[in-house]
Amino acid sequence: MRRSEINKYIREAIKTFERFQFQLPPFAYWSPEEWKSKGHEVDEIRNHALGWDITDFGLGNFERFGLILFTLRNGNLNDPNCLKKYCEKIMLVREHQVTPFHFHWTKMEDIINRMGGNLQMTLYNSDEHEKLADSDVIVSIDGMQKTFPAGTTITLRPGESITFPPKLYHNFWAEIGKGNVLVGEVSLVNDDVKDNRFLDALPRFPEIIEDEPKQFLLCSEYPPA
Repeated sequence: MRRSEINKYIREAIKTFERFQFQLPPFAYWSPEEWKSKGHEVDEIRNHALGWDITDFGLGNFERFGLILFTLRNGNLNDPNCLKKYCEKIMLVREHQVTPFHFHWTKMEDIINRMGGNLQMTLYNSDEHEKLADSDVIVSIDGMQKTFPAGTTITLRPGESITFPPKLYHNFWAEIGKGNVLVGEVSLVNDDVKDNRFLDALPRFPEIIEDEPKQFLLCSEYPPA
């Protein structure tokens, strides 16, 4: 992705969060220059990968395949003294934009349609070779156990949620014609480096072409204290 795209899409995301009256923490707005003045008091933000995360999954077409995320809180699996065993994210899912099929080996997560349009997703179990299985999928939707045939498309309306156990393949997108969706994620500790299995081999993080100065830092770009 180009830095100009990243800057643009984060600016647009901020405006969308404001329109939905979803308040981000102060560090969401820190400039690269402000980050240079921060010391060890913000080590949790640095070491737990809090903040902005944007990806096109290496496909070079963010409008069609991509996602904007902001990690609000997270533990750290590399720190045995970390007491925080959970993660919370807010995501902006745009119309016509798909997050490709993937699962997590260890992370269980709740996906919540916080507001906006409808969130749609297709579900498959994974088989012993980590491919799509044809077995029925059993999930919890707002605390109610439901069973669906493999490949069923589920629609979550605002306020509805679903729980994904580990190794359950899912993709998702905003239903066309219903508007963008603010999606919450509440999960076990998140590790995007080691705990993503894409059905088709895709990178989780994009390569970035620096065609203009950074307006915001991604969660992988913070300077040391």
